[in-house]
Amino acid sequence: MLGAVTLFSQGKSVIVVQPFTTASGVNLPYDMKLLQTQLVPEFKVQLGKEFDVVTDAPTAPQGAVYTLDAEITGWRPGNAAKRLVIGMGSGREASDIQYRLTDGSGKKVLERTDTIRTNFYSQGAGSNGTLAHPIAQKIGERIKEAKIK
Repeated sequence: MLGAVTLFSQGKSVIVVQPFTTASGVNLPYDMKLLQTQLVPEFKVQLGKEFDVVTDAPTAPQGAVYTLDAEITGWRPGNAAKRLVIGMGSGREASDIQYRLTDGSGKKVLERTDTIRTNFYSQGAGSNGTLAHPIAQKIGERIKEAKIK
């Protein structure tokens, strides 16, 4: 069996997505390595026109290489009863996340803290996938706003 080959678009910058971590005392019921593998395709949808998104740094990149790392600093499970009684926007699972994008020299080019809630209809699906989409969507928006090339 041949090893995996990652193709990089000529001149496109690369974002290397590191496995997310959790702050001390945060008990998250998800596997961070699995979350990383689910985030990459989500980021490709969000950022694929501007960036190649990968889990491992390229050996011969054609453009700039950025590294995304994040720490989940807080987590609150969803509450289906609260959603039913109060309304659709309340009671969703939420994560407080601190993330940074650094360039090849280690300089921070983006650093943010956000609260990210699961999509309403994904609530209770029981997989990391309920977090991957909203996390990638929020961070992808922040990267686009920062106009990083």
